Amino acid sequence: MHILPTPDTKSEIDQPPSEQESIKRRSAGVFAGFPAWFRQHLPLDKDRTYFGLRRNVFLLVLLGAALALLALILGLAIGLTAGKHGKSKSYIPNPSNKALNTGEATYYAPGLGACGITSTDTEAIVAVSHVVFDAVQVGSNPNANPLCGTKVWATRVREETGKNVSVVATVVDRCTGCKPGDLDFSLGLFEQLAAKELGRVMISWSWL
Repeated sequence: MHILPTPDTKSEIDQPPSEQESIKRRSAGVFAGFPAWFRQHLPLDKDRTYFGLRRNVFLLVLLGAALALLALILGLAIGLTAGKHGKSKSYIPNPSNKALNTGEATYYAPGLGACGITSTDTEAIVAVSHVVFDAVQVGSNPNANPLCGTKVWATRVREETGKNVSVVATVVDRCTGCKPGDLDFSLGLFEQLAAKELGRVMISWSWL
């Protein structure tokens, strides 16, 4: 015999879902692919407010903040990368700019230089980077390069004394192994800046 439910008895199916159960059912389809923790904590109830904002507005603000933070992080990363690598690739000390430059100082055995001048170890001469030399070259004759005969001022602190030393040198040559900010001095001038055995030191310098 089939017994009908009494008016006071309702099946679980007929009972209205609770508010929490409604939220879960509404989100089950669209957000089924999201992790369980994300589905539970994402503000999905359209009838609630979050920090005084309705759900859709709150999600838009949240998304905008996330995108702004991402853009800031990418901008900083790009800026730091450019600052680290950009100068070494494109920076060329311009003879018309008297600003202070930095680079490495080395020494070489002078002879007949690119400017057509023969020099010795005891003379106050210097070879500039081929990058700098070639950047201002006019015509095919290096002897006529505008940098030939120009002067540079270089300075550093000597390790032995802790005192600042400076030299003035005349450009007579082109250094093929130098980076844009480097200078290659005669031995006599290099020894005024540092001990010969160091071979390579950091200096600050400018055009005169």
